[in-house]
Amino acid sequence: MQAHGLSERQACRMIDISRTVMRYQKKRPDDQEIKRVLLDLAERKVGWGLGKMVKYLRNQKQPWNHKRIRRIYCALHLNLVLKTRKRLPKRTLQPLVLPETTNQSWSLDFMRDSLMNGRPFRTLNIIDDFNREALRIEVDVSLPAGRVIQALDMLITWRGCPQQIRMDNGPELISRQLACWAKDHQVKLVHIQPGKPAQNAYIERFNRTFREEVLDANLFQNLTEVRELTDRWLEEYNAVRPHDALRGLTPYQYASQYA
Repeated sequence: MQAHGLSERQACRMIDISRTVMRYQKKRPDDQEIKRVLLDLAERKVGWGLGKMVKYLRNQKQPWNHKRIRRIYCALHLNLVLKTRKRLPKRTLQPLVLPETTNQSWSLDFMRDSLMNGRPFRTLNIIDDFNREALRIEVDVSLPAGRVIQALDMLITWRGCPQQIRMDNGPELISRQLACWAKDHQVKLVHIQPGKPAQNAYIERFNRTFREEVLDANLFQNLTEVRELTDRWLEEYNAVRPHDALRGLTPYQYASQYA
C-alpha cells in the first residue's frame, strides 16, 4: 500500500487475505484476576491440585475455562510435588560369606532380552552359592511371584530346601506371596540393599557368563529356541566348564570333592 499506492481493498485482494485478518490486533486477556485467585487458593488449600481448583472455580460460577486456568496454574509453578511411596523396608548389609556346603545359600536374579521380532522375555536364574552350580533358568515373557515359587518348588523336590535365598528387591521378590512361601518352608529371604548389586556377587557373575555365552551370542526366533539352548548350556556349565573360583573344577566336581 505504501510502495505502490494501492488501497486496502486492492492490496488485500492481491495477496489473497481478508481485510479482517489484515486489521486484526492480538489481544492478550488480563490474567491478573485469575493469578490472584489461584495464588490465594494455593495458600489456603495446600493440598489442592489443578483439578480440584478447576472444579472449585466452576462451582463459584467463574467464567474462566479449564485450559486458561491450567496455563496460568503452570506459569505460576503451583504444581504439586508428589512424593513417591517408599515400599521397601530398610535393608541391612549382609556379608557375602562363602557357604560350607550345598543348599546352605542360594542366589537368584532376573535378566532381560528380546527375540528377533523385538518381543521381550525374561529369565529367572537360580544358583547354589557353594559350588556355583546353576540350578535352574526359567524362561518366559512374564515371571511373576507365582512362577518364582513354582520354580523353587520344583528345585526343592529333587534337591532339598535351602537355608536362605539371596535376592534383590524386585516387585516379585518382595511380594507377600513369596514371603508366605518362605515362612512355610522355613527359608530365610536375604534381600540386598537397593542399588548394591555387589552384595549379590555370585549370581551377578553368573549373569555375566550367561549373557556373553548365550544371550549375546545367539539370535532367537522364539522362546522354544531360548529354552532348548539354555538347557544344553546349563549342562555344559555344570559338568564341563571349569571355574577359576572353584580351583579349576566344574561345579559337579567341586561339590563331590569339597562338600
